[in-house]
Amino acid sequence: MSIRSDALARGANLLRAEGAASARLDARLLLAHAMALTPSEVVTTSRQPSDQELAAFDAFLARRAGHEPVAYIIGHKEFWSLDFEVGRGVLIPRPDTEVLVMQSLGEFPDATASLRAVDLGAGSGAILIAFLSERPNARGLAVEQSSEAMMWARKNIARHGLNARCTVQGDDWLMLPHEKFDVIFSNPPYIPSRAVDGLDPEVAHFEPLTALDGGRDGLDAYRALAPIIARSLAPGGRAFLEIGQGQDTGVPSIMAAAGLKIVRVAPDLAGIPRCVVVTLC
Repeated sequence: MSIRSDALARGANLLRAEGAASARLDARLLLAHAMALTPSEVVTTSRQPSDQELAAFDAFLARRAGHEPVAYIIGHKEFWSLDFEVGRGVLIPRPDTEVLVMQSLGEFPDATASLRAVDLGAGSGAILIAFLSERPNARGLAVEQSSEAMMWARKNIARHGLNARCTVQGDDWLMLPHEKFDVIFSNPPYIPSRAVDGLDPEVAHFEPLTALDGGRDGLDAYRALAPIIARSLAPGGRAFLEIGQGQDTGVPSIMAAAGLKIVRVAPDLAGIPRCVVVTLC
C-alpha cells in the first residue's frame, strides 16, 4: 500500500471510529486539501504526500474528529456548482437551499432581465451570488447583521467578480432601504430554540447560533420578515423563503396574515417542503 493510500485508510478508520457518516469522503477531502490537490486528483495522482503534508493531514483529522465541519477546515463549500469561501461565523451553504435559486430562475425565466434582488440574512452570499451568476443584468443587495458573516459575503462577492453588481449592507432587516425589489431571498434561522442543542455537534457546536435559533417555535424570523416583504416587493415581484421541516403550514399562514399571496411551497430534492414562494396580492 502506498503512503497516500495508507493515509486515506488510516484517516477514514479514525473518523469512522468517531462516528463520521462520510468518513472515507471526509478523509479524501482533507488529504486533498493538505496536498493542494482536488479530491479527484488525490485518488489518481502518483505523487505521495510529504512529511509536512502528512502532518497537516493529521492536524485536519484531529479537527474533524472533534466534529468541526469539513467545510470550515478546508475553507470552501460548493453551492450551485460554484465555490464559496466559508469559515467560523458563517452558516455553511446546504444543497437543500439550492431550491430557492431554482424557484427564482423559474419565476424570472428571462436571462436578460434587469432585476433588483436582495437577500435578507445573506450569510456567505451563496444564494444571491448563485442567482446573479445566472442573471447577468440583475443587481443585488446582501443584508447581513453579523460582522463575521458579512466578511465572508464580501469575500465571495469579490471572488465571483460581482463587486460592480452586488453590495453588502451590514444592518438588521428592519434597516432595509425603502425601495422595491423584484426578488427577495431569505434563509432565516428556523430551528426551535429547544431543538438547537439536539442538532448534530457539527452544527450545534460550530455554526453560528444566530443563523440557527428561530425562537420558541422556530418562526420568529418569519414574523419579522413578513411586513418587510410586504412593503419591499415590487409589483410582480417574488420572495423565496427557506423553511424547516414541518413549517409548510405555519410560514404561509404568517405571510398570508401580512397580506401576501402564497404562490407555492416547493420541495427540495428529498421531497421535503423547503421553499415558500410569495408575492403581493
